[in-house]
Amino acid sequence: MSDPGSFWDVRFAAEHYVYGTAPNDFLAAEAARIPAGGAVLSLGEGEGRNATFLAGRGHPVTCVDASIEGLRKTERLAAARGVRLTLVHADLAAYAPAPGAFAGVISIYCHLPPAVRRVALARAAAALAPGGVLLLEAYTPRQLRHGTGGPRDEALLVEPAALREELAGLELAVLRELERDVHEGEFHHGRSAVVQAVAVKPAGA
Repeated sequence: MSDPGSFWDVRFAAEHYVYGTAPNDFLAAEAARIPAGGAVLSLGEGEGRNATFLAGRGHPVTCVDASIEGLRKTERLAAARGVRLTLVHADLAAYAPAPGAFAGVISIYCHLPPAVRRVALARAAAALAPGGVLLLEAYTPRQLRHGTGGPRDEALLVEPAALREELAGLELAVLRELERDVHEGEFHHGRSAVVQAVAVKPAGA
């Protein structure tokens, strides 16, 4: 994937927060599953809405994104909310977090080419400490008929069956496909076809 940050730099260059500043609904509902006070890794954080929410709950959060413009907005939102974040400018195809370093990993609408997603999720699973939790929400290919957000390239959308394989080694507390209304700024707005996953690193793994 050549220069994945360039598209996002253009989108995030807007002065306003194009995906809003409120956390993702699924993340907000499931965040209590992440061990209290544990470090969290956010993959493809974007403009900071999810990371600042988790930091406000007492988690040290590391945000990884290929877009420098997104990270600048994340930093600005964190300052406005009085929280501190660790920001990493990196392509997820190459980024390798430290094994066992995180109590939580989040991937919220972080759509990657399948080969990159497999690598990124394998590294994310390895980055979890025993008992750590991965939370993921993404659009499925059924989203193309809604046209209310997400990539128009079907290859970047996520099938639940693929996630089951890619998260092998973690215990799937939740893996569901559903349609729900998503209202997150101007680019995620309306009825949507999504997959949601909650995966736990087994003790002793």
